[in-house]
Amino acid sequence: MRLKQMLLILMTTIVIPLISYGCSDDDDDELLGNWVRMSDFDGAARGNAAAFTIGEKGYLCTGWDGRDRLTDLWEYDSKMNYWVQKASLPATARHSAVGFSIGEKGYICTGNDGYNHLNDLWEYNPESNSWSQKSNFPGSSRYGAVGFTISNRGIVGSGYDKNHLKDFYSYNPESDTWEQIPFPGMKRLGASVFVINNNAYLVGGVNNEQLVYDFWMLNGDDFTWTQKRDITNTSDESYDDDYTITRSYGVAFNINTLGYVTTGERGSLNTNTWEYNTLTDLWEKKTSFEGAARSGAVAFSFDNRAFVATGRSSSYRFDDMYEFLPYDEYNEKD
Repeated sequence: MRLKQMLLILMTTIVIPLISYGCSDDDDDELLGNWVRMSDFDGAARGNAAAFTIGEKGYLCTGWDGRDRLTDLWEYDSKMNYWVQKASLPATARHSAVGFSIGEKGYICTGNDGYNHLNDLWEYNPESNSWSQKSNFPGSSRYGAVGFTISNRGIVGSGYDKNHLKDFYSYNPESDTWEQIPFPGMKRLGASVFVINNNAYLVGGVNNEQLVYDFWMLNGDDFTWTQKRDITNTSDESYDDDYTITRSYGVAFNINTLGYVTTGERGSLNTNTWEYNTLTDLWEKKTSFEGAARSGAVAFSFDNRAFVATGRSSSYRFDDMYEFLPYDEYNEKD
């Protein structure tokens, strides 16, 4: 059975529960980084939601709770550590959409409603707590894409529409228009992105049942791509001998000027966490995610703070959230 079919079956069937917990690596006690349990998400437990951040608040929307696709929107206050429900997305319920923010507005785009792939774009205004529909994404309707923001443009690309995809488009909110950005890398479904200094780093994903290992940076000044070192052991040097960075449906985020990737799938559910240094183009292993192993989680990044929330295993949906402290020592009791 092809991997894309297996991913859809996970979203429509009930199987025997199997949950594994973080910090499964034998050497985690020697690694730096600590995950701290924060306020549980107040909405229904879910996987494959979409998220964006505005200021010091994170927003989580849509997803799948194991029975229904969802439209509800929740706001997380990172200073006060609590959730508040906001106006639901006035559109088709969906999972595996993308979220991004531009200035003081948030956006939800693409996804799957259980039967159809989607290409609509919706803008959320937190000041009025209201949504408005914008110009449709011009690529094919899809799910499992990535969405992010550089240079005040929303970027959406890759994913799956009955085929794995590699096309990217930038959205200009001032003109409500899209423009294509050519991408020279591999096709991919379920990739992740982190942004540092107005450059976006595309990591992971799966293509034709194989984990993608090419790693790319999109320059926010001229919207051109630069290939970085592979994220698996493809060199004759020793730096990548222990790389286990490849994965699909993981989450990525930045803390200050360093990038991180965690959770996701590598044949099985995964908890290992890696830190990327843009100056050296090298990755360093950090303490594994301390919650249950999962796929399809979301991440909020606020410059010097980052959180990972929700997600799914084979039959469970999660409503917990953890903050990652990359320079703290591991503490299993928090």
